[in-house]
Amino acid sequence: MELNFFQLLIMGLAVFRMTHLIVFDKITEFLRAPFFDEEKEISESGEEEIYLIPKKGGWKGFIAELISCYWCTGIWVTVGLYIGYSWIPIIAGPFITILAVAGVAAILESVVQHLISE
Repeated sequence: MELNFFQLLIMGLAVFRMTHLIVFDKITEFLRAPFFDEEKEISESGEEEIYLIPKKGGWKGFIAELISCYWCTGIWVTVGLYIGYSWIPIIAGPFITILAVAGVAAILESVVQHLISE
């Protein structure tokens, strides 16, 4: 199945948003937690900083490496969304559209925050 430019743009925005949701967003932190160890350090300014270290070995280590890599996760999200769009477009289509609109909103919010902080 080929995608026209508009479909490619929508799919790209949806992949961007879903990947960001999996790798970075606080709302999905509970899904990432079993695959990472927390390491706390005190910064030079005296503030506590928390670093997430991927677990090593086994399936938890594999998942940790997968979801700690934005590029890797993006590939698998793309595969999943594309298969969904190809096989069950009546369900995947609205889901992809929602993610794409959320992606546009996230990009706009980042731009606005950047402009405000200058």
